[in-house]
Amino acid sequence: MTDETELPDHIALLWGTRETARRGPKRTLTPSEITRAAIAVADTEGLAAVSMAKVAAQLGNSTMALYRYVKSKSELLMLMADAALEPPPPFPEGIGWREGLHLWSHAIMKAVAQHPWYHEIPVSAPPFGPHNLLWYDRGLATLGETDLSEPEKAGIVMGLLTFVRGEYQLRAQLSAGFQENPAAFGRQYHAVLTRLLDPSQYPALTKLVAAGVFDQDSLWAEGDIDTDFDFSLQLYLDGVAAYLERRAGSGQ
Repeated sequence: MTDETELPDHIALLWGTRETARRGPKRTLTPSEITRAAIAVADTEGLAAVSMAKVAAQLGNSTMALYRYVKSKSELLMLMADAALEPPPPFPEGIGWREGLHLWSHAIMKAVAQHPWYHEIPVSAPPFGPHNLLWYDRGLATLGETDLSEPEKAGIVMGLLTFVRGEYQLRAQLSAGFQENPAAFGRQYHAVLTRLLDPSQYPALTKLVAAGVFDQDSLWAEGDIDTDFDFSLQLYLDGVAAYLERRAGSGQ
């Protein structure tokens, strides 16, 4: 029978409590050093370039030496996903839930922007790493002064995290697309839609195009990205505010 209180092997690795095999040469590496080297490779050459062999070369070790500490590339990616998301900054004392979630969301965007490959790491389980859990904790803490139940707090934070993740994933992919083909983001898009759209099938989109929304020299303007993100973020927070007001009115 499995002891559910015992940390699974991969989680023990994340928290630095997994024992390293004692066979072979004297211990010369740590999982943290291996993770930092892997992040350096990804920052320079992209996530696809990360391999156990390349990371070993970065460290001046053999590939087999790495396997004493990190058993697979999937474990390495798991370590990278947590380590690359540096701990959240301290938030001002006494800020309200709305300002807190606003700062929290922008802080995540700033953290992942340091590693453009971050969005490429698949999410296959709830957060277990110390850094990811610290961000989760700080998000929940912003709602600490509300009357929300713990499940409600979790729902709000996880919903916002889903929105933020979608934003930085789309931003990274569009940025790469713009670098490869800037013309696709120019007036060409407006011209193509004007020619293709049938108002009877696409009435709302046709109206949008006719209003000149896409009739711009470039739809990819770095200065507008945060503005667009903040507009959408405020809409989400408006929804939370309306929920809190409705909840208070119902006496829950």
